[in-house]
Amino acid sequence: MPKFNMNWVYLIAIAALAFFFFSNGSTDIQGEKEVTTGQASYSEFKNFVKNGYAERIVVNKSTETLKMYVKPDSIQAVFHKTTAQTGAEPYLSVEYGSNAKIEEFVDSARARGYFSGKFDYEHESSNGILNFIISSLLPILFLVFLWMFLMRRMSGGGGMGSGGIFSVGKSKAKMYEKGGELGITFKDVAGQAGAKQEIQEIVDFLKNPQKYTDLGGKIPKGALLVGPPGTGKTLLAKAVAGEAGVPFFSMSGSDFVEMFVGVGASRVRDLFQQAKAKSPCIIFIDEIDAVGRARSKNPAMGGNDERENTLNALLTEMDGFGTNSGVIILAATNRVDMLDSALLRAGRFDRQIHVDLPDLNERKEVFMVHLKPLKLDDTVDVDFLARQTPGFSGADIANVCNEAALIAARHDSPKVGKQDFLDAVDRIIGGLEKKTKVMTEAEKRSIAIHEAGHATISWFTEFANPLVKVSIVPRGQALGAAWYLPEERVLQTKEAMLDEMCSLLGGRAAEELFVGHISTGAMNDLERVTKQAYGMIAYAGMGEQLPNICYYNNAEYQFQRPYSETTAKLIDDEVLKMINEQYERAKQILTEHKEGHAQLAQLLVEREVIFAEDVENIFGKRPWTSRADELLEAQMRAEAEQMAAEREKELAEQAPLEDGEG
Repeated sequence: MPKFNMNWVYLIAIAALAFFFFSNGSTDIQGEKEVTTGQASYSEFKNFVKNGYAERIVVNKSTETLKMYVKPDSIQAVFHKTTAQTGAEPYLSVEYGSNAKIEEFVDSARARGYFSGKFDYEHESSNGILNFIISSLLPILFLVFLWMFLMRRMSGGGGMGSGGIFSVGKSKAKMYEKGGELGITFKDVAGQAGAKQEIQEIVDFLKNPQKYTDLGGKIPKGALLVGPPGTGKTLLAKAVAGEAGVPFFSMSGSDFVEMFVGVGASRVRDLFQQAKAKSPCIIFIDEIDAVGRARSKNPAMGGNDERENTLNALLTEMDGFGTNSGVIILAATNRVDMLDSALLRAGRFDRQIHVDLPDLNERKEVFMVHLKPLKLDDTVDVDFLARQTPGFSGADIANVCNEAALIAARHDSPKVGKQDFLDAVDRIIGGLEKKTKVMTEAEKRSIAIHEAGHATISWFTEFANPLVKVSIVPRGQALGAAWYLPEERVLQTKEAMLDEMCSLLGGRAAEELFVGHISTGAMNDLERVTKQAYGMIAYAGMGEQLPNICYYNNAEYQFQRPYSETTAKLIDDEVLKMINEQYERAKQILTEHKEGHAQLAQLLVEREVIFAEDVENIFGKRPWTSRADELLEAQMRAEAEQMAAEREKELAEQAPLEDGEG
């Protein structure tokens, strides 16, 4: 049976009222067919009475109309129909002007013998009252029900209860009475040692506040987690809740935004009111930039008053005239430069905890966490995977592990191997392979020459990243690609950036030298080179005519460049000169090694994928970084051995405790 719903009751009531309204409050009980002539005039009525056709007259004073019931033997004369067609008691409806005149006319007709029937007045019946009620109140009732229905939908479908229109200003925060309900602790957060150390103090204060208050210290009122997407900011907040074991309120910055005026500020006040009742507790606001964006200095330029009112309420609740003892605010964002300065000041968010992209060692730890549920074979090397994924966030690494497992399952492999992980990295970086893409032999050879140009330049430039493999199999939007193994550099030198630009321009240079014409295949390379050159000149101060100057400007509401048109011309000239110099350098290197480049391109056409070993067989050992590669590999082996020893020690310490508990 379907579940009971009040909407069915509303629908049935409206249908019943509509039925009575359209049926005019009457029903045909005896099945008789009523015949009325609304066109009959008062003069026609008098003629019918004088002719003796009237059997009975009923007058309705309120509507100033009368009904003249016709004698059975006069039906044919009046209606030109038989009794079977008109019914038993047909009548004429007539409008008259005055009650006195109709009574006078009827009396005169009686005196002359024209009319001998009954003359009566019609009284208001229950049907008339019902008609009045329906006609007057039905539209109002319909609008009321429609308004209630729409308000329920807009306020979350909760009716007039906890989620209804009268409680639209209530906070939408999800509360966990004990953070342990989330089942996440700091052990589940790999890497981010610095961020965990800073945020650990908040957990220690919630567990042992006297340790800090005895020395006169105060715990920070709020901590802002800042970092790129996917680095684990929300995961860190969940871990804080799990470690502290106190009530935890979680919501998003967009939950404060609503179509009604004043709702955002009302929800902020309600959230802090609930938090004070549960103190000590933690409030976590994810993506706080949705509500904490910097307030406009000029409201006429598009400032949103409702959003600013919500931000003002948040600022007051965090550190206003009242107090929030025992309430700690955590927030996360990847757009800290857009937040209001009043929100970032000490006393509101005392700390900004940077959760950056993981480095080499942290990527190893993240891989160790996500590799635990996978069935791996002996070919998987965590150190190699960590080096193969520079710039990957924790979310990206989790995606790599999942994609590798899916690829292994697709190939019906019993375990996940090294090649599955390499395919997963290629899939995430380059996109899905398109082996069925149709290309002519000329296009295929042109792509091979282009990619071989990249490989050749990177092999003979000192600071270029070591090559891993080159492919001309189309992936995503790219027709070919070269994979490198970047070194972890904290600082980028001008020479290293120029070598990278030269390597990127190697594809276009190879096309011009060995194909005879250039194509659109180098668009992505040219885009990267142009952006890098502008960054070096305008931001890093690496120009010859504009040295040691940075024109970076982060003013959100400034609509002009921080330099003149003359300086813009100088920047353009510097960029063009730098790119042209590296392009000529790339052509020179390719000319010197054109025989090896031709062999490399031919090998690519035959195999479609070649590796660093193939390039080494053609060009010999890479002259620049062979010793650096050996040192880096030795360092990584030592770090891997150290991590394995620490892991074994940790397991040995935990084993007796687990046996005792069992």
